[in-house]
Amino acid sequence: MKALRLFAFAAVLAVVHTVTAQTPEWVWHSNNGKPPGSNERRFFRKTFTLPAKPAKAVLAASVDNEGTAFVNAKSVGTITAWEQAVTVDVTGDLVAGENILAVRGINHGGAAGVVARLEVTFADGKKQSIVTDTTWLTHTEDVAGWQQLTFKTDGWAKPVSVAKLGAGPWGDVLGGGAKGAAKAAPGGKREATPASQLFVAKDFKVELLHSGDPEEGSWVNLCKDNQGRLILSPQYRAANPDGGLLRVTLGKDGKVAKREFIAKPLYDAQGMVFANGALWVVVNKYSTKFASGLYRITDDGSDKWEKIELTKALPGGGEHGPHAVELGPDGNLWVMAGNHTKPPADLAPTSPHKNWAEDHVLPRQPDGNGHATGIMAPGGYVCRVSPDGKKWDFFCAGFRNQFDFAFNCDGELFVYDADMEWDWGMPWYRATRVNHATSGAEFGWRYGTGKWPDYHADSLGSVVDIGIGCPTGVGNGKGAKFPAKYQRAIYIMDWTYGRLMAVHLKPDGASYTATWENFVAPAGLMKPGAPKPPLNVTDLIIGDDGAMYFTIGGRGTASGLYRVTYTGKESTAAAWEPNKEGAEARALRRKLEAFHGKADPKALDFIWPHLNSPDRALRFAARVALEAQPVATWQARALAEKAPDAGLTALLALTRLGGKSAQDECLRALGKWPLASLPERQQLDKLRVIQVSIARNGLPSADVVKLATEKLSTSYPNQSNLVNRELSQVLIALGAPDVVGKTLALMASAKTQEDVLHYLFHLRTAKHWTPVQRQEYFGYWTKDRKGWAHQGDTVKWFDEAGRPYGDGSSFNNFLKNFLKEAHGNLAPGELAEFSPIVAKINDGLATGRRAQSDFPAAKQRSFVKAWTMADFPDLDAVGKGRNFEKGRQAFVDAQCLACHRFGLEGGGVGPDLTAVSARFSRRDVLEAILDPSKVVSEQFQNTTVWLKNGDDHTGRLVNETTDTLVLVPNQLQPDTKTTVKKSDVTKRAFSKISPMPANLADGLSREDILDLLAFIESAGRKQHTAFAK
Repeated sequence: MKALRLFAFAAVLAVVHTVTAQTPEWVWHSNNGKPPGSNERRFFRKTFTLPAKPAKAVLAASVDNEGTAFVNAKSVGTITAWEQAVTVDVTGDLVAGENILAVRGINHGGAAGVVARLEVTFADGKKQSIVTDTTWLTHTEDVAGWQQLTFKTDGWAKPVSVAKLGAGPWGDVLGGGAKGAAKAAPGGKREATPASQLFVAKDFKVELLHSGDPEEGSWVNLCKDNQGRLILSPQYRAANPDGGLLRVTLGKDGKVAKREFIAKPLYDAQGMVFANGALWVVVNKYSTKFASGLYRITDDGSDKWEKIELTKALPGGGEHGPHAVELGPDGNLWVMAGNHTKPPADLAPTSPHKNWAEDHVLPRQPDGNGHATGIMAPGGYVCRVSPDGKKWDFFCAGFRNQFDFAFNCDGELFVYDADMEWDWGMPWYRATRVNHATSGAEFGWRYGTGKWPDYHADSLGSVVDIGIGCPTGVGNGKGAKFPAKYQRAIYIMDWTYGRLMAVHLKPDGASYTATWENFVAPAGLMKPGAPKPPLNVTDLIIGDDGAMYFTIGGRGTASGLYRVTYTGKESTAAAWEPNKEGAEARALRRKLEAFHGKADPKALDFIWPHLNSPDRALRFAARVALEAQPVATWQARALAEKAPDAGLTALLALTRLGGKSAQDECLRALGKWPLASLPERQQLDKLRVIQVSIARNGLPSADVVKLATEKLSTSYPNQSNLVNRELSQVLIALGAPDVVGKTLALMASAKTQEDVLHYLFHLRTAKHWTPVQRQEYFGYWTKDRKGWAHQGDTVKWFDEAGRPYGDGSSFNNFLKNFLKEAHGNLAPGELAEFSPIVAKINDGLATGRRAQSDFPAAKQRSFVKAWTMADFPDLDAVGKGRNFEKGRQAFVDAQCLACHRFGLEGGGVGPDLTAVSARFSRRDVLEAILDPSKVVSEQFQNTTVWLKNGDDHTGRLVNETTDTLVLVPNQLQPDTKTTVKKSDVTKRAFSKISPMPANLADGLSREDILDLLAFIESAGRKQHTAFAK
């Protein structure tokens, strides 16, 4: 705004006067004669009296550069640019008698100012006008409660008038003279969920301390400094790109006393910890200019913390990029990153985690929608970092997208890992889960269909499966003034369904099992009929006062800072001390871990007995230690071992490291333990050795293939469902002649959808079919799955999250891809008979609908209006008196069903909408419909590539090889692909334009849109209160 530098100052918001048609003035703080500064925040307020309750009241306001308007302490309008003044109906926010208008103004440099006009009309037709002028009061500090009527204004001063409304280059911004003038979005800024709408565990109290302002970003991380002050990291700082981290100081009364930015201009921190005199921060690059990595931030005594140094670059970014940093009880820093982040450079050669591979005995397929395609092991990882940040050990890996971690009272590390929600309904789906992250641990995430099951011997399973959700913050109760049970808990957060959960660990040998409970959650999740608002929890910490503090935010949603305190009568004496139970086993495991990554001539004799331990964690630790020793020193011993556990564990190590030359010997050695002689777990361990052997070395010699096929076929089918799953893959890989018939028989008797689909998927590569078997196999694609059961606790997980079960977004495309590959594997003589059948199946899969669909046919609609958010100042009408049928019809007509899963139907191009209202407010959902490019999740972004010849291509990246990129330009035509040579590419980047077209709602009436929002909010349930008459 160079032109505005002609003016010394500028001003924000409205004054109330009884003089009709009084001209508002641009006002600003005097600054003792100094010009306004960059990122300067000033606060304005005006009290006034109304003789009666208004019949109508409209507020118009603008701020140079941005700000927030309040009426009686309620945020009613957000100004994001001076050219876009807001106009908002505040009739319901005013009362007869005393009232207050308040404005927070922020200047980004150059001129500054606030201007406002409140026009009040009473029932008798009389009017009253309140405008900004020099009778207002202004202040330089964000003092708690400054927007409230009863606030004492000691130290506040009169503002200066910069110009009359309409003067200078601003023009008449309140009367439409400025370009882009618009009505305020409903509700002004995004308000945090009120504490009154939350459940909290018995005898605890939850309070909302502060709702974030637009310039404070959407909060994703939280820590405290050496003075106990809270530090919050924003994400997507479009409104304040140079703001930095937000530091919050609490007063003696427990309220927010001060908010200020530090470490400018760094943000997008998803991990922060204060240690060794510095603030350590993991930046996950979104919009910040700082690259992803671990940073050390120090201070020069000014308390601004502006010396920012990159300690280690972390090659990744976005939703699956670098995430957390914590200070361990061992004095080391611990850093984690999601599965789209490659391991950092210069890892210590003695790192515990090594020798990873994909290890699939049969070919996998990528995700049906292309997510994470080509991203190979090791997946998400944890590094142990020396206190100075210089030495990095690659500690453990195999996570999908773990966001945070915490240590328990035994000094053990726990991670809350993400599921892949697009896999719902598929046999490889793995729930969000708490993992015990030990040295050298592997947790088996692999892209697409390749995720390892929990029981694989070369991985460690979960401590407890949580279910569906989106993991964010993790913390512990150390220092909390809580009962002992809650002090010793690990706390985990689910962003999607708004759950802050307490995980109660129980030692189990050298590891743990656990139970969990909801600690804080939307009230409606725990009590039917109560409000169930979004609660996008992001991080938590125990404050120096013994209270728990947690934040909400992320992806542009409302930010809020909350406090949880204990109000009951149980003792809150310190209870953070090690468990006695399991202490000996944990100590033994750590002795084994001392050999991880290090060759030691003394290691073998110590390691060997523990290969035979009944404790899975000890066997795993012993095997990792064994793999660090030269193979030649233990190969013969492994082949000669007679004890089943020791032998299977040692042979797994040999299979991973011995190469092709040791393959036949290794597989023959397994003959000492016939499958039928082993219990289920050892059967699975033996089959895993075979699988890894074939995955790493190919098929063994013909005589070993023949012997293995004969021996294993006698145990197939097996009494164990899990053994059948693994045996089927091994026998298909070995080319067993009778595996198709036996597997089809298992499919016919299968009890769950996941069992059927497991065999459906793997049989696509099998040989030795008869025509009758082919007919039976292809028949499974057209079976109605509506009545099929689901494996394990799947349905329970959905119930606990407060939503109905639904297949994942990739479900339909998975089926299409399985079918395509099965068709491609037909023998030439089979094509004539089965190609027409496959074509017909494909036609049915294309719609994403069931044969007996719950949705009506689409209706042609005419243009009604190009709707904007300003057309919906009040969304309360969504919650009552709506029409279910019309909302469902609008969902179809606006093409929502073509791209989004809803329950058991719909496309997989965009996010599942069944429970979208659990994580987004009505305003957020409507904004996503009307302005889909405002916030686009990385999972659904298109990629644009620019070529040397000047061309460019945009589409969903569905495959990437060493040499090529494969894009799908139109998600409604997934078979139409563009292949680009990487050597021709000059640049590639995520597209800022959503794949979802704008204006899809322009054929709907206003009432249709309200019905549509109600239908989405109801998750498709007709009995929802929104449809009550």
